[in-house]
Amino acid sequence: MIADNDHHSTRWRRLDTIDRRILALALPAFGALAAEPLYRLVDTAIVGRLGTEQLGGVAVATSLLSLVIAGSNFLAYGTTQRLANRLGAGERSGAADVGVQATWVAVFIGAIAAPLLAGFARPLADAFGASADVIDFAVTYLRISAIGVPFVIVGLAAQGTQRGASDYRSALVVLVASNIVNAVVEPVLVFGFDLGVAGAAWSTVVAQVGAGVALWWRARPHIADATTHRPAWREMGPLLGAGRHLLLRVTAMLVVFAGATSIAARVDDSTLAAHSIAITIFLFLALSLDALAVPAQTLVAEELGKGGSGAAEVSRHAVRLSLWIGAALAVIVGGAAPLIARAFSADDAVISRATAALVILAVMLLPAAIAFATDGSLIGAGDYQFLGRAAAGYLVAVIPIAAAVLVVDSLGIVGIWTGLFVWMVLRTVVNTRRANEILDAPNAPTT
Repeated sequence: MIADNDHHSTRWRRLDTIDRRILALALPAFGALAAEPLYRLVDTAIVGRLGTEQLGGVAVATSLLSLVIAGSNFLAYGTTQRLANRLGAGERSGAADVGVQATWVAVFIGAIAAPLLAGFARPLADAFGASADVIDFAVTYLRISAIGVPFVIVGLAAQGTQRGASDYRSALVVLVASNIVNAVVEPVLVFGFDLGVAGAAWSTVVAQVGAGVALWWRARPHIADATTHRPAWREMGPLLGAGRHLLLRVTAMLVVFAGATSIAARVDDSTLAAHSIAITIFLFLALSLDALAVPAQTLVAEELGKGGSGAAEVSRHAVRLSLWIGAALAVIVGGAAPLIARAFSADDAVISRATAALVILAVMLLPAAIAFATDGSLIGAGDYQFLGRAAAGYLVAVIPIAAAVLVVDSLGIVGIWTGLFVWMVLRTVVNTRRANEILDAPNAPTT
């Protein structure tokens, strides 16, 4: 009996330790995740004072830039998983090799992406179908911003290296500092030097270049033990393979959100405005849930590197903590839905539709909490091919709901958000089964 009590006491101490580790990493992760949207928020707030065409141009340009950055996020995810896995296995030189080669991949991608964005800025912006004045501003912003893209991509690789080594504080410090620089410099360039949209772009570039260099510098201790600092295909190949599957995942998700917005636009203007309010709230709240998913990537990969016995336990704790946060957010959003809607619009039609969407969003946050946490666990397990194919499957599954909303006008905003709710539930159920299957298995992945 005493032995049993000692066993349970030891187990509970370990559970508390896991919770503390996840939360200790989640807090700086949240700050780092919020950094990139803050660049755009500052740009939007300042450029909005210049005029509608200028604001529209920046919106078009940032949409294109966001696609490039989202497509490059595999550098952070893949590097985190591979580096943490090797550290868990005690392979310090191997872990350092991962960080070095991730940096080289980032350099190559940035060297290709920047000239393409600058050289094809006008045809890319034209694809949005905006007015000529808006397109001119978009081209100006995009061509200047292309300079900062390689530094952002190198920064993603550096963040992956730091996360893999459980160093989440470095990215937080650097990205907070870069946002402060952007917030101070941008008004000076835009209004003081009368550079307008170009000033907003140059300010962001200055901040991004500084952040990229600082993130790389602070990642250097984690790659000091590398066996080589030259490009090596044997290490870059697996990362690019992971990137292919993660790009499919990101693309499928973007299609879901873009499709929902497109459907809302085809219903009527009030529905589009209401949907914009709800999706803005969701994307902001997603940062809170992602902040727990990112530590799960590191800790699951680390446990698998040690042999895999603790990976399932880490995953279960990440889900439980995420559910607590999701439930709290659900109560707040559901209870305050009418107030939130009124804060964004004075139009009664928009308010009523937005309120309905926000209530569905509140309920959706519960399965979302599980989906996000298990996403993190599966990325930590290196299960990229499954994540890519599953994301494509979820997209196909909700197409009939999208078609029904287009055909039956009365479904409106409720139909759109019901479709998003079903999409999230599918992610939750499938992810949970997959995580249980591979993390509890005796032959759980270790690479």
